[in-house]
Amino acid sequence: MSPKLPRLTAKQLIKKLKENGYVYSGSEGSHQHFVHPEKPVKLTIPVHPGKIIGPGLLKAILRQAKLEPEDILD
Repeated sequence: MSPKLPRLTAKQLIKKLKENGYVYSGSEGSHQHFVHPEKPVKLTIPVHPGKIIGPGLLKAILRQAKLEPEDILD
C-alpha cells in the first residue's frame, strides 16, 4: 500500500522536483515549467503562494514525473 500523499505548497513541491533532477525551463503567468534531462516530460506547476496543491493535482503531477509519493517524503 502506498503512503498517504503529503500536503505540499508549490514551493515545497518544486524543491522536491529539483532534488529528483528536474530543472526550471520557464514560466507562463503563475505556472512554472520543469523538464528532466533524461525523461521526455514537461511538468507544469501552478504557483500560488501559501496555497496547498490539491491531492488530485499532486497525484497527476507525480504520475507525469514518474515519481512515487515515497520519492517526495522527507
